[in-house]
Amino acid sequence: MACSNDIKRVMMTSIFSPLTPDTRKDDRMPDAHLPLNDTPVAAVNAWLAAWLSREEGGERRALPWTRLLAAIMQQLPGEAATLMRYLPERDELLPLATYGLPAEVRGRRFALAEHPRLKAIAEHTGVHRFALDSDLPDPFDGLLGDVHGPVLLVHDCAGIALREGDTLLGVMTFDALTPGVLAPLESLCAFASTDELALPLQEVQAWLSLPAHCLSLSLRQEWAAGATVGRSGLSAPMVVSPTGMASQSAMACPQRGPAMARLEAQLEAVADTEMTVLVQGETGVGKEGVVQRLHDASRRAARPLVRINCAALSPDLVESALFGHRRGAFSGATHDHRGHFVMADGGTLLLDEIGELPLALQPKLLRVLQEGELQPLGSDRVVKVDVRVIAATNRDLEAEVAAGHFREDLYHRLSVYPLRVPPLRERGRADLLALAGTFLEHNRTRLGLGNLRLTPAAERLLCDYPWPGNVRELEHCLSRAALHARLAHGAHPTRLRADGRQLVVITPELLGLEVNTEVSLERATGVAQEVQGAQVGLVGQAGRASQAGGASSAQRTAWQDGDETLGLRDATEAFQREHISRVWQASDCNWAEAARRLKVDRGNLYRQAQRLGIV
Repeated sequence: MACSNDIKRVMMTSIFSPLTPDTRKDDRMPDAHLPLNDTPVAAVNAWLAAWLSREEGGERRALPWTRLLAAIMQQLPGEAATLMRYLPERDELLPLATYGLPAEVRGRRFALAEHPRLKAIAEHTGVHRFALDSDLPDPFDGLLGDVHGPVLLVHDCAGIALREGDTLLGVMTFDALTPGVLAPLESLCAFASTDELALPLQEVQAWLSLPAHCLSLSLRQEWAAGATVGRSGLSAPMVVSPTGMASQSAMACPQRGPAMARLEAQLEAVADTEMTVLVQGETGVGKEGVVQRLHDASRRAARPLVRINCAALSPDLVESALFGHRRGAFSGATHDHRGHFVMADGGTLLLDEIGELPLALQPKLLRVLQEGELQPLGSDRVVKVDVRVIAATNRDLEAEVAAGHFREDLYHRLSVYPLRVPPLRERGRADLLALAGTFLEHNRTRLGLGNLRLTPAAERLLCDYPWPGNVRELEHCLSRAALHARLAHGAHPTRLRADGRQLVVITPELLGLEVNTEVSLERATGVAQEVQGAQVGLVGQAGRASQAGGASSAQRTAWQDGDETLGLRDATEAFQREHISRVWQASDCNWAEAARRLKVDRGNLYRQAQRLGIV
C-alpha cells in the first residue's frame, strides 16, 4: 500500500507530539526528514527504533503506549479502547494503555479463561466484531459511561488480535455503549486482504497494524537487553503482585511511576550480583516482594529463599534459629537443628526485621557475613556456608546506630547496597490507582461480581489519603469496601451483566476514610491561618530550611502569602516542611525529642525530613 510522506508524518506526529502543552521538548517527534519507505508502518518502525534507542537518565525509554492508542482512536470509532499485552506464562492480558476507561483499569489483569470475549478476540484472525445481541459478558461492562447513569452495559464490542506470525503478542479492544457505533470496523474483517479496500480503510488498517509492530519491537529490544525469555521465545513481562512489586517475570510494568521506576532500575542493577542488600521501608510497602524479586532474578533463583523474622523469635532462641544447635546444647534441645543459614546454603537468606536482632548476637552475625562460617550451639565444629544475605527493616538503622542500639560495623556490612521502598504516598496517582485496580479485580473474582469500580469521588479520596499503612492498608480498605458495596447493591440488584452477575460501584462512604479525609481537609484549609499566626517565625525557619536544601523560595513565598494558585499537595508539604523544621530547631536538632513533640515515630520522622529536604 503506497502512502505519502504527509500521511506518514501525520501518523507519527499524532503519536510522538506532546499531548499537553507542558510536555518536554525532548518528547516531541524529531524534525529530521522521514525515511522514504513505501508504507507508513515501515516509516513508523524507523522512528520507533530511534525512540527506543534513546536513553533518559541512563535508562531505555519506554514506548508511548498511551499516545499510540489515543492517536489510533482519533481515526477509529468507539467510546473506549484498550491496548493489552499477552502474558503467555499466565494466559492473561496486561493493559498497556486505556482510552475512555477508569485509570485503575490499567492495574487489572484479564485471564482469558475468565473473559470469553477476550478469548474469542485472541483466537480470531483480524478484526472480530461481536453481534449486538451476543450473550457473552463484556469485561468492561459497568466501566464505561457515567458511574451513576442508567446504561452501563457495553452494547457494541470489537477487537483485534496482535500477532507476529503465529505468536500472540496482545489484543486491542473497542467498546461503545451505543449500538452500531463500531459498524465501520466490519469492513476490515477480511484483514488479511487489503488490495480491494478503499484508501481511507487502508489507512485505518495501517493504524491497526501499528500496535503489533510496536509490541514486537519492544519485546525484541527487551530480549536483546537480556530480559527473561518466555516459552514463546520473547521476553516475559513483569506482573505486579498485590504487594506492589513484581513477581517472577522480569519486565517493568508500564504503569510504574518515577519512584517505583527508580527502585526497579536499582533492582535490575543489583539482583544478579552477590552483594548483600538492605531493604528499608515503612510497614506495608512491600519489602518482601522486593526480596522475592531480588532472589528470582539472581543466580541463586533455583536454590531456596529462606525467611526468618528476627522480631518473632525469643531472644534466647534467635542464635539457635540462625546458626543451629546440637542435641543437648541446652535444656529442651532434644535433637539437632541445622539453623536457617545452613537451610539457605547455596541460596538466599532473608533476615526480616533485622533492627530487632539482639545487640549481643550481632557480633556472631557479623562473623558469618565476613567469614562465611558459623559454629552451631553445642558443637566444636565450624560449618562453611555459601549464602546471599538480604536484610529488611522498617527502622532507621542509621538512627539506631547513633543511639547505640545497632552495631555500626554490622550496619555497614548489611548495607552494601541499600534499597529504599517508597511509601504509597510517594508513588503518584497512576501507581496508586493501578494498585487499586489490581485489588479491585482480585475482589471482583473473589466475590463473584460482574465488575467492580470506583466512583470519581472515591478515586480522588484514595489519592488524597496519606496511607500510613501503605499498600497493605489500601488492600484491606478495598476488600472491605467491595464487600460492603456488594451487600448494598445486593438489596437492589438492578445492574446485572449478561451472565447475571452484579455490576457494583464503590462510593467514598464505603471506603471508611471519612475521618482521615476531614483531618486532611482541615489541615489543608488551615494552612493560611497557620501561616498568618506564625509568619515571623516561619520566615526565619524558611531561611534555615533553604540552606538545608528545602523548598524553592518561590514556592515557599507563595505558600506563606496564602497564594490560592498553589496546589494542595505543595501547600501541605510546605507546611510540613516548616513545622517539622521549627520543632526540630526548638528541640536542639535532636530527632528523638522532635519525634516525641510531634507524636510520631522517630524513624518515620527522619525519613519524612529527608524527603522534604530538611536534612
